Amino acid sequence: MNGLLDEADWQNVPWTDDFVDIEGSLKPRPVYRTRVKMLWDEEYFYIAAELEEPHLWATFTERETIIFHENNFEVFIDPNGDTHNYYELEINALGTIWDLLLPKPYRNGGAPISAWDVAGFKYGINLRGTLNDPSDRDTLWTLEMAFPWKILKEAAPGKRKPHPGEQWRINFSRVQWQIEAVDGQYKKVIKPETGFPYPEYNWVWSPQGVIDMHRPESWGYVQFSGLKAAEGGEPVVINPDEYLKFVLRELYYLQHRFFWAHQRYAKSLEELEPEDPEFFAPCPVVFDVARTRFRLSIPSAAGNATWHISEDSRIWKTSLKLEERGMFY
Repeated sequence: MNGLLDEADWQNVPWTDDFVDIEGSLKPRPVYRTRVKMLWDEEYFYIAAELEEPHLWATFTERETIIFHENNFEVFIDPNGDTHNYYELEINALGTIWDLLLPKPYRNGGAPISAWDVAGFKYGINLRGTLNDPSDRDTLWTLEMAFPWKILKEAAPGKRKPHPGEQWRINFSRVQWQIEAVDGQYKKVIKPETGFPYPEYNWVWSPQGVIDMHRPESWGYVQFSGLKAAEGGEPVVINPDEYLKFVLRELYYLQHRFFWAHQRYAKSLEELEPEDPEFFAPCPVVFDVARTRFRLSIPSAAGNATWHISEDSRIWKTSLKLEERGMFY
């Protein structure tokens, strides 16, 4: 694995669309292009990235350093899409990594587990230019990564690698700082008004709408194909339950807004006073509410299960048989 991306399989799969600002259309398009490709086999989930970069810069060499304090590339993976127990890996142009497990998002009181180790992770980096040398102009760097299923399956449905046709929630981010040459070295550009560096840019595959990568419900969908790389693509299958999950997440946001105003959660849709009540009308929502906790529930599209969301943003499904036995969590 060398990061060159010259193998036939990589050549036979398309790039994603170019990355956009994390806030989406609210902000200008990124100055430098970033895009990714993906492959998978029996042992690994492969990710390739291409980052246009006129100034290759990376100094962190110690593993588990907070890599995003310099330019980096980041991968986020939520195998079962419940917004809990998701993976993050950051890497810089030196190949220094920070891998961590998030039991739940920071907004819900989650604390990162940096001791988590993506054992068996492999990577290769190819630099088209010179690292940490302001005297010339660089072109880009390419990155090739292999995530072993034996690790990723820990938080996956059924504790296994995906089957063809299944979808995971995934996102990619590039952190980019404004830098300049000072005494032959790259330094962050200081904002005169504050005396601190300008805020970093966050360029992503699937925009979040806010500067916060830890909203797994806004990540993209990756569908695992049963075709080989040279055999083309497959149509993306839209699961009708995704709309119901979107409705539950909108209600989750409304509940937390209500809590900030009233120090309790609403017990009905009418109490929440949504701007567009008709949006929720087709979905018979059941409110199960205590002062500091809630569970909202909607029947699945097929009618054989129920989707739930709780105050900590976890979303999950129960079958009717489990519900009859009172097993919701």
